[in-house]
Amino acid sequence: QGEVVESGGGLVQPGGSLRLSCIASGFSVEPYAMHWYRQVPGKGRELVASISPAGNSVNYGDFVKGRFVVSRDNDKNAMYLQMDSLKLEDTAVYYCKAAYGINTYWGQGTQVTVSS
Repeated sequence: QGEVVESGGGLVQPGGSLRLSCIASGFSVEPYAMHWYRQVPGKGRELVASISPAGNSVNYGDFVKGRFVVSRDNDKNAMYLQMDSLKLEDTAVYYCKAAYGINTYWGQGTQVTVSS
């Protein structure tokens, strides 16, 4: 049974940086498109970033505005999200999703809190 596990969340001041990791096990991420979503209480999940299986195509939510960079390392079965210039409104639980055909894996999420 495959799974993805996020890590790297935490408490950071406005303007700070965090690097999130998503590590897959039990399957190879190589054919999977991978995504970062985030969710705050009372709202639905919103797409933060997506990366194609080969890593040669990425897209971001409009709110990212050049502050985040998504990357992946298929050899390590991993995806990353470098987040810089963090804002108070970036506070959320961040989720990793791997999707390929009918196969989808969601992680349990990692909390990111931006606070002074």
